[in-house]
Amino acid sequence: MALEKTWRWFGRKDRISLSQLRQFGVQGIVTSLHHKKPGEVWSVAEIREVQEEIEKAGMRWSVVESLPVSEEIKINGPRRAELIRNYVTSLQNLGQCGIDTVCYNFMPVLDWARTDLHFIDANGAESMLFDYATFAAFDIYILERPGASSDYSPEVIAKAKEINEAMSQDEKDVLAYNIIVVTQGFINGTVGNVSNYKQVFLDYLATYKNIDRDKLRSHLVMFLNDVIPAAEEAGVNLCIHPDDPPFSLLGLPRIASSREDFEWIFTQNPSLANGLTFCSGSLSVRPDNDLVGIVQQFAERIHFVHLRNIKRTTTRSFYESPHLDGVVDMYQVLEALLQEQARRIEEGRKDLRMPFRPDHGLKILDDFNRESNPGYPLVGRMKGFAEICGLELGIESAMAKQQKSVASVAGSEG
Repeated sequence: MALEKTWRWFGRKDRISLSQLRQFGVQGIVTSLHHKKPGEVWSVAEIREVQEEIEKAGMRWSVVESLPVSEEIKINGPRRAELIRNYVTSLQNLGQCGIDTVCYNFMPVLDWARTDLHFIDANGAESMLFDYATFAAFDIYILERPGASSDYSPEVIAKAKEINEAMSQDEKDVLAYNIIVVTQGFINGTVGNVSNYKQVFLDYLATYKNIDRDKLRSHLVMFLNDVIPAAEEAGVNLCIHPDDPPFSLLGLPRIASSREDFEWIFTQNPSLANGLTFCSGSLSVRPDNDLVGIVQQFAERIHFVHLRNIKRTTTRSFYESPHLDGVVDMYQVLEALLQEQARRIEEGRKDLRMPFRPDHGLKILDDFNRESNPGYPLVGRMKGFAEICGLELGIESAMAKQQKSVASVAGSEG
């Protein structure tokens, strides 16, 4: 048995069709109700409409990514109770439809962040880059967030000033627009494509003025305690996505960035429905994150897997690299995941699929002639998909030979 092969699909507006995905071995679809705003109830009828479309193409709706957690829940705002009720109802409706895995994140205001969406690597492929000093230039000199300078070292501030002074106004506008709008727009972004996006963004940041790490942690626990019982009853596993990148940005706390963070989260609510989306790309940005150790420690809670790779350039700076070429030892990570799947089979657990998807991908070949969301080209992701599937087959064969050898030795000794 292998990890379920899945693919992120952005609905009918996606330039890649379901029939195309089926052609190269995709088994499950990772998607969302992209027309719904955060906080709105997902009705059974709306869920089934998408589910049936996927099933007609010969696949299953494997994972919801994402059922977004509203900012009002994260800040414990006045509409929190209403939004929790809506979230619970959506979980119940998903469970009624047999959809059992829901990925979410608890990152304040800004989801994943990159400073260059068109970074060209040494091979001529287009990747995405996060440069910490450039992000500081955006934060301090372009966004002009109050008090931003206090979050950076003098060395980073000096470099950020150089970067800002070397940029044209058009380049500054593109950088801000990409960070605030483009990378967030297709995943239920907070701000939306509005003319005063920078001010709207600053207003959202201001709502976290009195929310530090401990306060945000307490709000996450409140969320989990409110929704996990309903998820358990509905037969749905929730799995938190790690922060991307896994450190504080814009003065906002990040609370899902390290092994210690996950230990704390799972201690607060021990239900197995309180699970993890293991994302090798996000976690590997921090050199102190032992990816194999994280898989092994939280194996029973890993309900969904994102596999991608990165190369670090400087401290807190990186670019996305080919799936098998980077700081992530994909062999060891995948081996640990397959060992967990084997353990689940032996235990008789029902959640054996452990769906994975190739997370992001480099733009290569005909991808340059296609439109796609940042990080989601067809050919580059398909290359990563094929590489991981091939690596997985090799690992499974090695594991089977090892088991046969152990059984043979045991038999001869008996």
